[in-house]
Amino acid sequence: MSDEKSVAGETQPFVILNADGSYTRPVSFPSSPPKPDPDSDTPTLSKDVIINDTNKTGVRILIYIPKETPVEKLPLLVYYHGGGFIVMTAATTMNHELCELLSAHLQAVVVSVDYRNAPEHRLPAAYDDGVEALHWIKSTQDPWLTEFSDLSNCYLLGSSAGANLVYHAALRVSQHLADLEPSVIKGLILHCLFIGGVERTESEIRLASTGLLFTLSLSDSMWNLALPVGATRDREYCNLMRGSPDDMGRIKDVGCQPALQVMIIRDGDLMMDRQIEFAKALELKGVECTCFYSDGYHGVEATDKAKVEELLQEISRFMSSVNGTKSNAISDK
Repeated sequence: MSDEKSVAGETQPFVILNADGSYTRPVSFPSSPPKPDPDSDTPTLSKDVIINDTNKTGVRILIYIPKETPVEKLPLLVYYHGGGFIVMTAATTMNHELCELLSAHLQAVVVSVDYRNAPEHRLPAAYDDGVEALHWIKSTQDPWLTEFSDLSNCYLLGSSAGANLVYHAALRVSQHLADLEPSVIKGLILHCLFIGGVERTESEIRLASTGLLFTLSLSDSMWNLALPVGATRDREYCNLMRGSPDDMGRIKDVGCQPALQVMIIRDGDLMMDRQIEFAKALELKGVECTCFYSDGYHGVEATDKAKVEELLQEISRFMSSVNGTKSNAISDK
């Protein structure tokens, strides 16, 4: 069966093309409802908000509720989930629980963006939704944001496909940052960036089938359904090195001056070589980019709580350093 008809998961396809042209997703990912009740015994509250009725997109807002009323407003973290652009939502349990931890650990307001999935909505639909969410944030009168979040202390975080979305959303807003005010993006956090290309890298060949949750064939299949019809993996949506020569340089206009960005890279991630190459290319364009290396495979946080804690600590460290000293340069692996 061709990639256009199905995308294989561990034991069954994630996406199946039906005879009428519609798609079915036989794999059901557990989901979690929001928790908006302030009397509930939970460190965070959450609620869903629709921001585009036509596209059926929205956000899940999570807010850390400290035992004492905070003196200052909380930092704002905008989160874009992973899933190869074809599966999962902001309500998927693993995404919701990570956002709960982010909100509690960082003592932050988290806005988890629910963007449209391919193949029903191929790229750049997800990028459109990611940028729309940023414009909604700056203009909304939702009290959870207006009363508790500091829009001038905003960070964009994405996991896997969400990290890819962070980069493209940042590119789009880079020349129109005034349109986002009073929101000010302080930094970008790319966690296990979903990236590809036609020519294979050494890590793709070496780690093609070793990932417990993610393999090279699955990556290819996801890109086949996420990219515009007829596009190859060298389209700039997938191969970030193939964009306009000026694209990477524009990233330094987003966030602090010079722009601050952190990339979290797992040494068992088959996309590791591309992630490192991309980070070094950003530095050549004047983007201050720090890479945090650790063992593990793509998506290891889904099964290893210690890796989740490690991720939280690294994000916290990055956010704390944004207004501090210059971050370390990229070191060779």
